[in-house]
Amino acid sequence: MSTSTVQPHNAKAAGVWGSAGAHYDRISRSIGDAIDHCVVRLAPAAGMRALDVATGTGWAARLLAGDGARVTGVDIAADLIAAAAAAADRARLEIDFRLGDAEALPFEDASFDIVASTFGVMFASRPEAAAAELARVCRRGGRIGLATWPTEGTVHGLFNVMKPYLAPPASPPPPSPFLWGSRERIRELLDAAFELRFETGTTTLREPSGSAVWDLFLAGYGPTRALAASLDESRRRQLRDDFVRYHDGFRSELGVAMPREYLVSIGTRR
Repeated sequence: MSTSTVQPHNAKAAGVWGSAGAHYDRISRSIGDAIDHCVVRLAPAAGMRALDVATGTGWAARLLAGDGARVTGVDIAADLIAAAAAAADRARLEIDFRLGDAEALPFEDASFDIVASTFGVMFASRPEAAAAELARVCRRGGRIGLATWPTEGTVHGLFNVMKPYLAPPASPPPPSPFLWGSRERIRELLDAAFELRFETGTTTLREPSGSAVWDLFLAGYGPTRALAASLDESRRRQLRDDFVRYHDGFRSELGVAMPREYLVSIGTRR
């Protein structure tokens, strides 16, 4: 797999997201019901050509393939693509996984009946370019399905916990990925190409404690893993304390049960 398919300005992001490798599948498992929600609303069927953009370790791709679709999955992180291919092999599913950039997809126009991205393309550094690519590769009458986190949700709150420990952003800063969690922003990006419909949902993160959530994200979530690795021991300990405290705020008698609201956007290509 050649890294030439990833644009230079996305090389750093590829390293961050890919840093967890196969462990990222544990993160996907924790939001598996939300991913399934999006796939169900796409109504894949046998023989349909489906593309999963920013596939990660291929959770949505495997669901699409399980419904009979002929699936291709793309991601900027080579280690995630390798893990996705291995997981598909274990599940005995034939899925074509490729290294690819959401802002410059390596496919012909109108190549797919279904184009999906679950909590992935929202993190593209150039949203307008990514949205144009989603529309370009979807055939007329085909369907797009996105699952995204909103700005007012608890996942955005988690990123706010990490924000003080990040290096200062570029000037001007890139647009927030959480804008993809609003109907208004999705319409701005995709309404010209798709007839859009929306549905909200909530997935719950369940772990024994805030400390267990930290261990999960440190092992499996690239942004948390990379951030922790960039800090000295004292700052890393502070980040861990803030991270654990945030999630312990959602404790029940049985452990952490943090509701995570999301938006599902389904569109039909005009």
